[in-house]
Amino acid sequence: MSHSYRWVIVAAGGLLGCVAIGAMFSLPVFLRPMSQDTGWSVTGISTAMTFGFVAMAAASMAWGNLSDRFGPRPVVLTGSVVLVASLALASRAGSLVEFQLLFGVLVGASTAAVFAPMMACVTGWFDTQRGLAVSLVSAGMGLAPMTMAPLAAWLVTVHDWRTAMLIIAGIAAVLMIPAALLVRRPPALEGAQAETGTDEPQAGMTVRQAVRSPQFIILMLANFFCCATHSGPIFHTVSYAVTCGIPMIAAVSIYSVEGIAGMFGRIGFGLAGDRFGAQRVLVIGLLAQAFGVLAYAFVSQLGGFYAVAVVVGFIYAGTMPLYAVIIRENFPLRMMGTIIGGTAMAGSLGMSTGPLLGGLIYDHFASYALMYIGSWGMGLAAMLILMMFRPFPARTPAMAAA
Repeated sequence: MSHSYRWVIVAAGGLLGCVAIGAMFSLPVFLRPMSQDTGWSVTGISTAMTFGFVAMAAASMAWGNLSDRFGPRPVVLTGSVVLVASLALASRAGSLVEFQLLFGVLVGASTAAVFAPMMACVTGWFDTQRGLAVSLVSAGMGLAPMTMAPLAAWLVTVHDWRTAMLIIAGIAAVLMIPAALLVRRPPALEGAQAETGTDEPQAGMTVRQAVRSPQFIILMLANFFCCATHSGPIFHTVSYAVTCGIPMIAAVSIYSVEGIAGMFGRIGFGLAGDRFGAQRVLVIGLLAQAFGVLAYAFVSQLGGFYAVAVVVGFIYAGTMPLYAVIIRENFPLRMMGTIIGGTAMAGSLGMSTGPLLGGLIYDHFASYALMYIGSWGMGLAAMLILMMFRPFPARTPAMAAA
């Protein structure tokens, strides 16, 4: 049963991630209609997204810890219900502050209930093909811009934004709640086995020791700088393309190209990580990512943007799942949620820096070039930090032999 059921876990995780991330990232699609309908400023509505990233960061480790304690199903189910409720309530918000709290804080916090618990759950179900499995769950999340965003865009043309957002809440309820009920604990954590995992990495380690270990701190810092590297370019590249004289519709298509390349990147990096080792592949990926984002500073035609978008999309999406694989190889299964949640927290904080810093740089210098150069520097920092990572030394002769 368990061997085939693990792919059900992957499918459920991919679907949950796609709908949750898709609901959160439908906000850019709603920006203009909302602003025109309510008179709220675009900046004010966009701030809900920043709140969302900060709430995701704040909630990631807590949800991960709860999933270690009670299993992933109740956590993912709670997150799904809260997400549906907060979307429905946000669609009825009467003031900007109310919307920022409902959409930003609640949607962000409930989206975090899917990521770390599902990643932790999947790493526990797989001993072989782990990189591929984690990448497939991540690929589901990567499908969001290609599925949920166009759906939101279509709904907004047919209905007003409030009805459109309410419909998305309904879709989330129909898809996420049944998928959450399919989630199960990894067999290794069922029953008495959970306590005595002698072949576990660092079986005797406590959570307190784990979060204080240099290994955990290096992974957090690397993920922070890795996400800071691509968050500015992801957020500002469309407006940069428009400043180069590319029409808006064509500029938005750069995102789609990046997203499609990312699907291949996740699976390619997942397979490469399984074959050559996750850390080695991740170091090479971080180096390539740094030069990929720098390349944006040298293009001004649509063809050039597409070429860079293929490279950057492939790399940044591919690197993300490998952190979970490295964590699973170094920390006990019973604390996967907490540790993956901690690195996800650092990643979300990294993601929240780009939109703000890129905007400040552009307002000050009337050019995005410095943002791409800064992103390149952060990308190199991420690579150098990860090169300092050393796996925990093997404890027993049996482990050393393995």
